[in-house]
Amino acid sequence: MLANGATDEATTDQTPSASTTSGSVLGRCAAVLYRYRDWVEPIALFWFVRLIGVLTVARFASLHGRSLGSVLSSWDGQWMLDIAEFGYDGVPLTQTDARGLRDANTPYAFFPGYPYLVGAVEKIPGFTAYGAAITVNVVVGALAAVGVARLAQLCAAHMLDPDSAGRWRRAVRMPTRLGRWLFPARDDDSAAAQTVGADPDLHRVGLIMVVLFAAAPMGIVLSMAYTEALFCALAAWALVGVLRGNWYLAGVTAFLSGFCRPTAAVLIAVVMLCGALAAWRLIRQGRYGESGPALFAVVFSPLGYIAYLCIVWAHTGSPTGWFTIQTQGWGTSFDWGRATYNFINSVLVSEAEIAPMVTAWVLLATFALVFVSLWKRLPWPVWLYGVLLVAQIAGSGGLMMSRPRLLLPAFVLLIPIAIGIARLKVSTQICILVAVIAVSSWFGAHMLTVYPHAI
Repeated sequence: MLANGATDEATTDQTPSASTTSGSVLGRCAAVLYRYRDWVEPIALFWFVRLIGVLTVARFASLHGRSLGSVLSSWDGQWMLDIAEFGYDGVPLTQTDARGLRDANTPYAFFPGYPYLVGAVEKIPGFTAYGAAITVNVVVGALAAVGVARLAQLCAAHMLDPDSAGRWRRAVRMPTRLGRWLFPARDDDSAAAQTVGADPDLHRVGLIMVVLFAAAPMGIVLSMAYTEALFCALAAWALVGVLRGNWYLAGVTAFLSGFCRPTAAVLIAVVMLCGALAAWRLIRQGRYGESGPALFAVVFSPLGYIAYLCIVWAHTGSPTGWFTIQTQGWGTSFDWGRATYNFINSVLVSEAEIAPMVTAWVLLATFALVFVSLWKRLPWPVWLYGVLLVAQIAGSGGLMMSRPRLLLPAFVLLIPIAIGIARLKVSTQICILVAVIAVSSWFGAHMLTVYPHAI
């Protein structure tokens, strides 16, 4: 009897209660989340910021008698959905260029990467073209968030390294005097780098950068049927590949970006240049076998971009067919910044509408960030990518109101700002980021529902 009682008591003690089991499950889940925090936290932050932006647009749309779907698929988004659903030759004739005109070549102004990816998802039962587009952007936006966070961490590690100034001077083979002026060594950075615990924390810099990226002035397009989310994801991971010396990652992502949009030419050029320099350095050291991955990036990166230009060449009969379509249909041609200068000068002097005024200030702020990121020693491949992209956008004519959207892939120039915010008190960080999210959400909703022209 006592033995049985003792046995029963022992058995009872060893049986886990429901609360204990629940606690252990939650503990395991928390451990898994912490283990993969470099993925979970950037994605959660990105989705949270974009949810706020979408909800703001939904409210604006309802007040203007429009549906959220029609707003998020407007302007170029409708081109993307029609190409995804009907192919280039089946796009409805109601779709026109910026002049209101249309011919058989007009749809080829849009690169195929994003619409074809949307078209592939649409073939899954239960998906519409719009549903597929939003699903694609939710997924690739998450990949972009992780890539942006990792790129910011890598850049911050270099920028806070007291030896980075000399390393970047040597990397670009600059004369000593010029190199010291462009990449000055500063005691404050050295002290920060030597502080135990690294102030600012690199992980926090990455998360702040994700918020700044998701809440960029026209960050709403990351949640629309547009190519920005896909291209930014590829750009971020390509630059991560360059900084880590992972040339297969850099080459493949640059190759894929060539199917997404014309600004891929900038990313491809940077990957090719960095790959060529890395291969040349290895060859000079006699390490011929190790130069293969870098040479792969040099050769493979431009093939996607070249392939699409050749497809348009075959369709139009002209080797400059794509550029002709852009120039004739959207007025996009390189004018060395004349149109941008005239726009900023006119808007700041005589414009009364809020949208053009904000656009002009976004352009000016971007120009300032070019010099700030140079002074703060942003790693030169990343800085070069940002500068060339800004030069390509600001140096071209066309629709000026699309500039905040087109400059979104230049998010790398915000990395010094993320580092600066990370140095502040947590309460100050939160206040700044909340304000940025609020302004971005309002501006995106305003541009889509109040401003009557294309973005």
